[in-house]
Amino acid sequence: MLKVGKVPESVLKRSIFRQIHTRRKEVLLGAGVGEDCAALKLEPGEIFVISTDPITGTARDIGHLAIHVTVNDLASAGAEPVGVMLTILLPEGSEERDLKQMMAQMEECCARAQVQIVGGHTEVTRAVTQPVISVCGIGKAREQELVSTAGAEPGQDILITKWIGLEGTSIIAKEKEGALSARYPMDFIETAKGFDKYLSVQPEAALAVKFGVSAMHDVTEGGIFGALWELAESSGVGLEIDLKKIPVRQETIEVCEFFGINPYGLISSGSMLMAASDGSGLARELEKAGIHAVVVGKATRGNDRVLINEEERRFLEPPKTDELYKVV
Repeated sequence: MLKVGKVPESVLKRSIFRQIHTRRKEVLLGAGVGEDCAALKLEPGEIFVISTDPITGTARDIGHLAIHVTVNDLASAGAEPVGVMLTILLPEGSEERDLKQMMAQMEECCARAQVQIVGGHTEVTRAVTQPVISVCGIGKAREQELVSTAGAEPGQDILITKWIGLEGTSIIAKEKEGALSARYPMDFIETAKGFDKYLSVQPEAALAVKFGVSAMHDVTEGGIFGALWELAESSGVGLEIDLKKIPVRQETIEVCEFFGINPYGLISSGSMLMAASDGSGLARELEKAGIHAVVVGKATRGNDRVLINEEERRFLEPPKTDELYKVV
């Protein structure tokens, strides 16, 4: 059992450093005993893009989620992820095997995304009751290719990739498998759990940057309603969104109905919100690459953010607490 305080050097070497295999040429100084900083070198004309996120909503698969969320943030800015720095806070009573498993999950995701773990801090503390991982991601982009959430302009198309609620559905299916099994067959539950395979938005982000996209925002906490509000607020535009065009899997609908939550307010890593002048053309290119994409509406002048459901029109509201927290 690990004791309260900094994790011992022997554990760092055995369960953390020995699992870091992915390397990047940009990293001049990386993770090591006593190293408090990392050093990276970029080419002329390249800029740093930096993001940070904590994972607190689940302890299961926390390593996978920690890397996916940060890498997606960088990708939504049009950046190529390079490195991550980790702060891992473990509750008292944690075992070394728990730490080793988290690191294995993170290195697996880093290898897929070609991202190097360049440093961090690991500690056992009474301040948390479950593991918390905070990730600082470092990416690079050509200055002219930088994309922000604030780039949407009136008249542009609004697109959504893949399906909303993927992350939340997967988390709930894993955390509440027993409850769901009372109503649904195991193949349904396994499909829902497997939605975590869709969590990376790197492929669609890279394609969208090449095609020409004005704004991107990965759909995370607060769900698609929260992401739509944030894109509109950041860009200073209104929205007209057809609710029925928002892509959602039947498994997500069923899981949300079972627990009485709203899929449109459910954490949705794996789905990217985009604004583009030729949304239909971008959607076609994404579909050619095997990435489902739908034009769901337009950005408008003014501040009205309208959701259209057949004859009904209602206004989008500011982001609320994610629906996930009502379940897990």
